Amino acid sequence: MFIQTEATPNPATLKFIPGREVMGDGRAVDFPDAEGARRSPLAMRLFAVDGVAAVFFGADFITVTKSAGEWQHLKPALLAAIMEHFTGGAPILFDDTLEDVHAAHEGEDAEIVREIKEVLDTRIRPAVAQDGGDITFQGYEAGIVYLNMQGSCAGCPSSTVTLKRGVENTLRHYVPEVKEVRAV
Repeated sequence: MFIQTEATPNPATLKFIPGREVMGDGRAVDFPDAEGARRSPLAMRLFAVDGVAAVFFGADFITVTKSAGEWQHLKPALLAAIMEHFTGGAPILFDDTLEDVHAAHEGEDAEIVREIKEVLDTRIRPAVAQDGGDITFQGYEAGIVYLNMQGSCAGCPSSTVTLKRGVENTLRHYVPEVKEVRAV
């Protein structure tokens, strides 16, 4: 098994591409700390490596954010953990049921929110996944869209620019009711 690695715009995060599906299209799961990793044997293996701060699973990639240490020291242990997991045949999650990546929204703005989610899923999330991250809908109120940044996007030095110049402009173009985008 050959696992590729890619740098991300976030210097504290590295993207691992195992050459096979991790979560599948449109699915993702974020482990911002070791506490939530109990539902995933792979996430537990990765958090067992000293210096791992967060783990994110995308469609066909894994991003790992470090709290300490240098990548040249962490990377071999992370590659070994990923390889052992996939060659051992263990599941990614103990319980394969996942909630929708986007928060639910009902009410008079339901059609606007449906359009926002469609633009996120078709135009924004695929581009963000290229950098090892994800952006999910959390809420909408009076023209303001609230989004959650995950994976390499969480804590990335360029995330504010991405959010304001990229995501906000794209959403405003396709959904004129959107006035502003804010990170949650």
